[in-house]
Amino acid sequence: MGISQGDRVKNNELNERRLQATPRGIGVMCNFFADRAENATLWDIEGNEVIDFAAGIAVLNTGHRHPKVVAAVEKQLHAFTHTAYQIVPYESYVTLAEKINARVPIEGPAKTALFSTGAEAVENAIKIARAYTKRPGVIAFGGGFHGRTSMTMALTGKVAPYKIGFGPFPGSIFHGQYPNAVHDVSTQDALKSLERIFKADIAPDQVAAILLEPVQGEGGFVIAPDDFMQGVRQLCDRHGILLIADEVQSGYARTGKLFAMEHYSVKPDLITMAKSLAGGLPLSAVSGRAEVMDAPAPGGLGGTYAGNPLAIASALAVLQVIEEEQLCERSRVLGEALVGELNKAKAACPYIADVRALGSMVAVEFSDPQTGEPSPAFTQKVQAHALEAGLLLLSCGVYGNVIRFLYPLTIPDAQFRRALDILSRSLTQ
Repeated sequence: MGISQGDRVKNNELNERRLQATPRGIGVMCNFFADRAENATLWDIEGNEVIDFAAGIAVLNTGHRHPKVVAAVEKQLHAFTHTAYQIVPYESYVTLAEKINARVPIEGPAKTALFSTGAEAVENAIKIARAYTKRPGVIAFGGGFHGRTSMTMALTGKVAPYKIGFGPFPGSIFHGQYPNAVHDVSTQDALKSLERIFKADIAPDQVAAILLEPVQGEGGFVIAPDDFMQGVRQLCDRHGILLIADEVQSGYARTGKLFAMEHYSVKPDLITMAKSLAGGLPLSAVSGRAEVMDAPAPGGLGGTYAGNPLAIASALAVLQVIEEEQLCERSRVLGEALVGELNKAKAACPYIADVRALGSMVAVEFSDPQTGEPSPAFTQKVQAHALEAGLLLLSCGVYGNVIRFLYPLTIPDAQFRRALDILSRSLTQ
C-alpha cells in the first residue's frame, strides 16, 4: 500500500508548497502529510507511522476506513453520487432520518433534517428555533464552540483564534457562564449568569433558544453537571425557550452512549450532530420535536449538498458498526483504562490539575504547580514528546492547557496499550 520510496514527496518539500499555495489562516498542526490510514493508524508520505488519537477532530469513532463503511460508500458510488435531495429525493435519506429519530433523546415524535457540516447544523437549529418561537435571541456559553460561520462564530464563546478580525457578528447573541469546578464556576454561578442576561441584556420572552454542549469540546471537555442541565431545562420551560444540545463532537458513542444527552435526566428540544455521524464523510443533522422541526416553511431548510448520498450510505454503515461492535460499551472500557493511567501519572506529574471523562470523552488539564495558572507551555511539551514517540494528540481549552483524547473506539487493545505507555512517558519526562 502507499507509494514507493523512490516516488515519495518529502514532507518538507510539500510543506513549502503548502505555504505558497494556501493562506496562513488555515492553521495546520502537523508538519507531515498523510499518505494512508487504517483504523487508528496513520502513515505519512515518508512512511512514518503514528497512532491517531485525534481522529480528524472526533470524526472517526469507527476508525479510518472501516470495511463496512468503505463497502457502503463503494456500493452507493456505483448507483449515483448526487441529485440534490430537494430536487430528486432518495430512500436512504428517509431511512437515515428514521433511524436517527428512533435513537435521539427527544421527547415525543422526532424529525430530522440532514446537512453537510456541524456549523451548518447549528445555523439551521437556530433558524428552526426562531421560526418556531418567533423570537430573535439566543443564549450560548463561554468556552463553547459552535463553528466558523458568522452566526456560529457569534455563538462560540472563545475569541482566539476563531473571532479575531472577523467582526462585527450577528446581534441578539448572549453568553452565560458554563459550570467549571476547576475554574471555580459552580452550577449556581452559571444559572445566575443566565438570570443576569435576562435582567441586563434581553427579556426572556425574546429568547428563542439556549444552546449548549453537554460536554464542551474546544472548551476543554468540560462536562455539564446534571443539576445544571436540570436548571437550564426548568428555565427554558418557564419562559417558553427551546433547549438546543450541540452534540457535534460528543455524539455517536464517544461518551459511552450514542448521545451525551442520554446521561442526563432532561431532554433537549433540538439536537445537532456531525463529525462521527458519517465515518469521515461530510454529513450533519438537526433532530428535534416534530412540531418544532416543522416550523420553517417548505424551502426554508436544505442545501445543494445537504444529505449527500455517499455520506448517508456511510452514516447508515456507522450506525450498524456502533451496534454490532458494541462501541458504546467499548467507549466506557477504554475511557476507564485511560483515566486510570492519567490518575496514576499524577504522582509523577504535578502539572496535572484535573482529569475528567464521560466514557471516552477524556481530557487532562495542566496548571503550573507553583502558581496554579493554566500551563499551555507544558501542554505543548507533552504533545510534542508524544508525537515524537508516534502518538498524535490534540489540545483544547480556553487557555490551551488541556489535552483531549479522540482515539477511534475500534482501536485494537495492544495498540491502545502502546499509546498509553507513550502517554505515560510523555507526562512524566
